[in-house]
Amino acid sequence: MTIPTSMRCIELKAPGGPENLVLGERPVPQPKAGEVLIRVAAAGVNRPDIVQRLGLYPAPPGASDILGLEVAGTVVALGPDVSGPVLGENVCALLSGGGYAEYATVNAGHCLPYPKNFSAAEAAALPETFFTVWHNVFERGALKSGEVFMVHGGTSGIGTVAIQLAKAFGAFVIATAGSDEKCDACAKLGADLAINYRTADFAEVVKAKAPGKGADVILDMVGGSYLARNIRSLKADGRLVNIAYLEGSKVEVDFMMVMLKRLTLTGSTLRIRDNTFKAALASALRTQVWPLLDKRTVKPVIDMTLPLAQAAGAHRRMESSGHIGKIVLEIAP
Repeated sequence: MTIPTSMRCIELKAPGGPENLVLGERPVPQPKAGEVLIRVAAAGVNRPDIVQRLGLYPAPPGASDILGLEVAGTVVALGPDVSGPVLGENVCALLSGGGYAEYATVNAGHCLPYPKNFSAAEAAALPETFFTVWHNVFERGALKSGEVFMVHGGTSGIGTVAIQLAKAFGAFVIATAGSDEKCDACAKLGADLAINYRTADFAEVVKAKAPGKGADVILDMVGGSYLARNIRSLKADGRLVNIAYLEGSKVEVDFMMVMLKRLTLTGSTLRIRDNTFKAALASALRTQVWPLLDKRTVKPVIDMTLPLAQAAGAHRRMESSGHIGKIVLEIAP
């Protein structure tokens, strides 16, 4: 196919509200050594995109300043020294930036094939959440079959994936959410216990109803006041993994309980990790998780799709917290 010299993309006029996301035009990027060029069919929208839009999460050095951390589409050009994806292959990929556009470049090792019978929108909903959950729950959190796992924000993109994967790998799953409707959605995805955090103290419910009266692994993106309650909710030798701090990252903690329970408090951010690390995650997902996606034992939950030009609307939907699952921008047929 003929690759144009320019492409449509979403530009951020200045840090601020969703109205600052406007349709613009830029040159099509050129793949460097080890990279491929993808003609983007769909791009996932994620909470870090909102933080970047606000001016609080700049792209790492060398990455595109265009928002968007995951895409699905067709490989249309190869840079030097590429092994893996081939021309014409449909792939989804984890990016460091550049997803809200008709074309994007990415390290070839960060690409994965579409699971069987997946649409572009479904494939675009995979990379950011599945890379994040796999690393933080199963590698950093070391979740094992038979353990108790809790995730906050169970109907977020991360939460819907974490529930399904933890259940698929044999855990007892607890999820928190902000309404009875969302708790019902968590239960349908496989949560054994869903807690409406607006009407109950999740720490008290976990202590009363969880097997062994606590959680072995907690995945948290709230921080703030949740930290002390997470520590109360963990069993001895439990692991708390933080991936965001919607309530803030600074809080006073009594570490006596951490010592007495022998807890592990950890966390990570994915975007700044190097290419080798991300490629290793992609390889692990292809072996451990892609077979589950091929069978639809696990699948992405998509709240809504919008055309690229309506990126501002996608951000408003996410910031409303009314969504259940992923929000996806559709870019090309």
